[in-house]
Amino acid sequence: MSQRLQGIEEFVAAVEAGSFALAAQRLHVTRSAVAKSIARLESRLDTRLFLRTTRSQSLTQEGHGYYERCRRALAELEAAEAIADVARSTASGLVRLSMPAMLGRLKVGPLLLALARHHPQLSLELSFNDRRVDLVEEGLDLAIRSGELADSAELVARPVGMQWMVLCASPAYLAAHGHPAGIDELKGHGAVLYARDGQVSSWRFHDAEGRLVEVTPPSRLRCDSAEVLLEAAVGGMGLARLPAWLAADALAAGTLVRVFEEPRPFGFALNVIRSRSRYLPLKTRVVTDWLAEHLPPLLAAR
Repeated sequence: MSQRLQGIEEFVAAVEAGSFALAAQRLHVTRSAVAKSIARLESRLDTRLFLRTTRSQSLTQEGHGYYERCRRALAELEAAEAIADVARSTASGLVRLSMPAMLGRLKVGPLLLALARHHPQLSLELSFNDRRVDLVEEGLDLAIRSGELADSAELVARPVGMQWMVLCASPAYLAAHGHPAGIDELKGHGAVLYARDGQVSSWRFHDAEGRLVEVTPPSRLRCDSAEVLLEAAVGGMGLARLPAWLAADALAAGTLVRVFEEPRPFGFALNVIRSRSRYLPLKTRVVTDWLAEHLPPLLAAR
């Protein structure tokens, strides 16, 4: 993106929405990302665009004039993009997408194969891995990420579901080691834990007051495969904190049971992220829309 265009969309959105927070919701970024973009724009222009207090914001005289010109410029860009889309009514070309390994293989991959059948001119290059990728450096169009997103003005995120977590164990394990009744009793139990690059992921829960609680019980097994953790839990090696969609079949079959009912479900948000740009290619939009429509029902179990 030309440096001269950076921050303009955030500025116009902030004016029209009336606040940085509402502009952030409209653009699917954080409030901090909007504020930083506008601050860089003001620095580049060497001009104050907003007058800010703790309770309100308003445009300066220079900001009013700049807004009118930016608004017209964005309208022209949108009209040009609309013409391009009309000329291309069929999604075509290559979309490169990275996603978490297990979620990708079992849920996202089949969805995208179905999408490809609907769009014969669409090509997909899919990467299944759990590491955090750099979209620009690796030449990716999209990535699916689970959990909190880094604060970045360079990325746009679209929610595509929640990955709800369940605490479960085999009936044999509970019969042998006792049945914890709540979060406070977990430290006395063995567990199988997710770990990547030497970092163990603590279990997160909401307590009865809605506060976030983190627990890291002693573990006999630590690995970076949720599928192996599932097999270990079924085999009686300890308690496991698993995505509900992954544990659903074992819970239905009775080879795993829920350890206790949580006061409030805990889950990780799933987002499709892409690099920020004024123009979103039709091929990328089709993939994102398809995931936003079809993935949430597949993750609905809690």
